[in-house]
Amino acid sequence: MNDKSSKENKRRRFPKPSARRYVQLIAAVLYNCNFAGFIKGKIFRGATKGVCVPGLNCYSCPGATAACPLGSLQSGLLSWRTKLPFYIIGTLLLFGLFLGRFICGFLCPFGLLQELLHKLPTPKIKKNRLTRALSRLKYLILAVFVIMIPVVKLTPGFCKYICPAGTLEGGVPLVIKNEALRGMLGGLFSWKVFLLAAVLLLCVFCYRAFCRFICPLGAIYSFFNPISFFGIKVDKSKCTGCGACVRGCKLDVKRVCDGECVQCGDCKKRCPANAISYGFKPPFGEK
Repeated sequence: MNDKSSKENKRRRFPKPSARRYVQLIAAVLYNCNFAGFIKGKIFRGATKGVCVPGLNCYSCPGATAACPLGSLQSGLLSWRTKLPFYIIGTLLLFGLFLGRFICGFLCPFGLLQELLHKLPTPKIKKNRLTRALSRLKYLILAVFVIMIPVVKLTPGFCKYICPAGTLEGGVPLVIKNEALRGMLGGLFSWKVFLLAAVLLLCVFCYRAFCRFICPLGAIYSFFNPISFFGIKVDKSKCTGCGACVRGCKLDVKRVCDGECVQCGDCKKRCPANAISYGFKPPFGEK
C-alpha cells in the first residue's frame, strides 16, 4: 500500500472534526470551566450562577459556572404560589425564538456525549414507527416531571427522579470527591445511576436517544423550531422535493426544521440541489 492510499484510509477512519463539533466542544468547556470545582468537589456559587446557559447542563456540576434552564424552571415553579418564574420563562422564550433546537444540535454538552457514544462500532437502531412514537414521550415528561410535580409536590421532579445529565455531571463527581456524601446515598441515587447507565448504553445503539425520547428541554425548544429567527432553512425555489434530507436524517423528522430536528446540518450535506442552508429565516432574512 502506497503512502497516498494509507493517508486516504486514515482519513476515512479518523475524519476531521466538523465546525459543529468544535462549537459543541467549546460550549461544553465554557459551561463547565470552573476546573477547580472538580478538584475540590465543590459547587461554584459565583454571580454567574444566576444566569442560564442555553443547553442542558447541571447546576450541581462542580465545573458549572451558570445555571441550567430546565433546573431553573423547576425551581421557579416550586414557589409559584407566591411568585411566578417570569425570568426563566422569558429566558426560555428568548432562547427558543432566536435559535430553537439549534441549541440541541450545537450548544448542549449532553448532546455531544450522545453523538460520540453513537460512533462506537455496534449495530444501530434505525428510525422506525416505534422511535417515532417514543419521540412523543418527552412531551409527557415535560408536562408531568417538569411542570406538574414541581407545582403539586413542590419538588423538582425531573432533576430529582430522572435527569441523567445531572447524575453524570453533578451527582457522580460530587460523590467521588466527598466522603460524607457517600454515606448518605440511598435507593434514589442507585436508581439514577442505573437510569444514567441505561440511557448511555441506549445512545450507543440509538442516535441521540435521550434527546429524542426523554429530554424536556428539547421538547420546549421544539415548539419554537419552525418559527425561530435563526437556524437551518430550505430555499423552496431550489428544492426539488426529492426527500433525501428526511430519508438520510437519523432523527424522527418529517421535514427539515420540524419539532424533531436538532438542526445538525446533515441534511445540508445530502441535498443535491443545495437548497438547505443556515441563516436568518423569513421575515427576518431574505425571502
